[in-house]
Amino acid sequence: MKEIINTTNAPSAIGPYSQCVVSKGIAFVSGQLPVNAEDNTIPEGVTEQTKQSLKNIKFILESGNYSLDDVVKVTVYLKDMNEFGAMNEVYGNFFQYPYPARVAVEVARLPKDVRVEIDAIAIK
Repeated sequence: MKEIINTTNAPSAIGPYSQCVVSKGIAFVSGQLPVNAEDNTIPEGVTEQTKQSLKNIKFILESGNYSLDDVVKVTVYLKDMNEFGAMNEVYGNFFQYPYPARVAVEVARLPKDVRVEIDAIAIK
């Protein structure tokens, strides 16, 4: 059995997938682009894009009664690994110790040509 979590505070899925699927208490948040759901804009620069992607994850989790403290695993997809430091600085403002496990990878291209996309797994 699975439950779908959707919120209008984060951008709608742009394909045949859900913002988040919960199964057996584990929340799987789909990759979040740095799109502001209020006006459908994308900020410039990896710093602001990282902040928006993480806000979207936070909004989705909160709509399912989860929080960032429940996150156990994060994957960060970067267009340019040279921007890792800037992404990491913003990331550190969203998560507290004990930090979730994380993977950060450089990819050739992301949807909407953004600089970052982030997904997460949370467990209550």
